[in-house]
Parts: sequence; structure tokens; C-alpha cells
Amino acid sequence: MTPTLLLRNGTVIDTDPVPTVLADSDVLVEDGRIAAVGPGLPAPPDAEVIDATGRIVMPGFVDAHRHTWQAGIRAILPDATLPAYLERVLGELAPRHRPDDVYAGTLAGALECLDSGITTLVDWAHIQLGPGHTDANVEALRASGIRAVFGYCYGGGGDLDALGAETRRVHRAYSGAPAGPLTMAMAALGPEIAGADRALAEWRLARDLGLPVTAHMGGHGPESAARGLAFLDEHGLLEHPTNYVHANHYTGEALKRIAGSGGTASVTPFIEAALDMGPPPTGRARDAGVATGLGADTVASGPGDMFGVMRAAYVLERGRPGGAGLGFTAADVLRMATIEGAEAAGLADVTGSLAPGKQADLLVLRTDTLGAASAHDPVAAVVLSADTRNVDTVLVGGRAVKRGGVLRGHDVPALLGSLAESAAHVAHA
Repeated sequence: MTPTLLLRNGTVIDTDPVPTVLADSDVLVEDGRIAAVGPGLPAPPDAEVIDATGRIVMPGFVDAHRHTWQAGIRAILPDATLPAYLERVLGELAPRHRPDDVYAGTLAGALECLDSGITTLVDWAHIQLGPGHTDANVEALRASGIRAVFGYCYGGGGDLDALGAETRRVHRAYSGAPAGPLTMAMAALGPEIAGADRALAEWRLARDLGLPVTAHMGGHGPESAARGLAFLDEHGLLEHPTNYVHANHYTGEALKRIAGSGGTASVTPFIEAALDMGPPPTGRARDAGVATGLGADTVASGPGDMFGVMRAAYVLERGRPGGAGLGFTAADVLRMATIEGAEAAGLADVTGSLAPGKQADLLVLRTDTLGAASAHDPVAAVVLSADTRNVDTVLVGGRAVKRGGVLRGHDVPALLGSLAESAAHVAHA
């Protein structure tokens, strides 16, 4: 049973409906959920009081798109483009991964998230080369303590019957347990990557199993984006809960159609710019009414913390030609990194804001560092000034996974040793 906690006298930032700062306020956590927010809350007799004076208390970040298994190939491909990434990472390095490599990479990647204040993760796991890889992936997510959407992407080849059978096995094994921090989605290759037959099988299977879909769509050029969306429409799949990853090349009208169908977007601004995928659709998607989350995507070519991702989103959007993005604010970025990311993950009723009843996925940031001290706007301080050094305490479901700047419950040196061995094998096999 999780402890009762009272985070006392912090600068509290809620994110829904808009980022709002509550000075000298408290957050009460009971049974792993947010019970109350406000100044001067009475402490229950059994509560542990955490002094948050001089700290920022806010919802944990949501990484809405990440290939978590890639922690062992960090910075292996800087200065690349998307074709080079596909050839090197997916064509050469991924097939070398053993189940133990998947476990080490996924656990290290998930702990990296927690260490930097990301409490919820959409793990787009296209390393499912066999059942052993899948089981290792899920075991690592569970061991980490993060709230995760396991985006299962079948990697066993083109046999659609085998795709269906293995996806159903995974669903039975990992979606039938009592509600917890791990849920499942269909990580679909989709019509722009895998073609019509597999895409139909993926969406229909997701519908039969009651799974949302997350797919790389809209990031492969204007013609491909238009064809992919038309394919979903033609086959009656547009209304199925779908998260469109990248979405760079959708027109304004297409984005409005996605919004009208209930679809969401995940933007990975650093990677989209670095790999020359096209201008991130951050402002255009949000202007069209699409709930849009942020993701780190791959640490093979970019940073793995939300601070770096938020700053990339901010500067790339505000730097659009002709001043088109100058209406984009730090508050917009913070919303994308929290509640809109939760919407993209299908978890907006669970996390992403401080609404009473939601899971207590919380982040406490220090402000007594040279990079964050004397910040006049707390929201801007989080987006533009803070970094991973400011992350003091992280709660997932009311349970402290990081306290006093230190991860809890994991032998990090031993994990780093396993990761180093895995990285050497994968890179030189």
C-alpha cells in the first residue's frame, strides 16, 4: 500500500486546462492518487510531510513516443538522416539484439526517463524479434516502475497469421492482469511503411482486441501522408483511436480531419529536425485541434530527456518563417509535455495534470541551482531553464522512484555494466 504524502508549501504548477501557478500550495496524495491541491491543507495523522518550500511541484512529464530499447546504442548515429537511421539502426543493429540486450536497453531507457522526470512513457517497441524479446521488454518496463504504454510492433516477418497469433498471445499475457502502470497499444507499421495488407491486419486486430493504435504516419512526404490517411478513411479505420507519430507532412485540412476523428499526434521535434524529416508540425497540429504530445524518439541521434525536447519544440516552432510560430508559448510547451502527452498516450483520465482522483505521478524540481535560481516565471523556468540536475523527487502512483536526487530500488552501477556489455555486443557483433 502506498503511503499518504503531503507535499507542503511548494510552487505548484497544474497543466489543465492551461498551465497555472499556485504559490505556496500543497498536494495531498492518498492511496497513490491526488486527493487535494491547495494552500494550507491539513495533514492526515498518517501522512509523511515533504517540505517543498523553494521547489516546483508539477505533474510528471509524458514521453509520447520513444524507442526505449535503444539506450544501448546512444549517440551511435549523429549527423544522420532518416534513410541512414533506417539502414544502420533498424537494418543492422536491431537484428543483433538478444533478449538480454532488449532487457538491459529497455530498463536503462526507462530509468533514464524516471531520473529526468518522465513518469509516463509510450514505448514504441519495434524490437519484437520473437517471444523472448517481447517478454524481456515487458519485464524491463515492469521492473523500472514507470507508467508505460507498451506499443507492441510484431517483428516476426510478413506472415499475417503469425502476426495475429503472437499479438493475441502478448495481449493475453500482459493485458489481462489487474489495472496497473502497464497498458498495451498496437504499434502499427501502417500503410506508409508496410503496405495495405499488413495495415488492415494491424488496425482490425487492434479493433478486435480493444487496443489503441500508434503509427508512424505523415512523416514520409506529402504524397505518402495523403495516401496513408486516405487508406484509413477508405477502409473505415479513421475513427479508431490512433496516435499519428511525426505528422510532418499533413495539410491543415488533413490535421482537422484527424482532430475530428479523435486522433492525436506525437511530435519528436529534435529528431524530426535532426533527421531532416520535415518541419515539426507542432503549432499546425495544435491549431487544427489535435492533442499533441512530445517524444524523445531515439537516443541514437538525439537527447533522452524532456528538457531538451521541450526546448527543441519551443525554438523550432517560434522560428518558423515569417513569424508564423511566435504565438507559441512556454506554457504551450509544458502542456504538450504533460496533459497533451497523456492524451496522446490515451491516459488523460489517469495522469498528466493535478486533478484530484488522478494517479499521483508527480515531479519535484529544485530551484536552488545556478541555472534555475531567481526565475520570475515558474512555467518558463521549467521549459527554458531547468535540466535533469533539478529533478529532486519523482512519484509514480504515489510511490517515490526518485528521492533527494537519487533513484530508488535499482542497482544502477550493475545495470550500467550490463548495458556496456550489451552495447559492445550489438555494435561489434
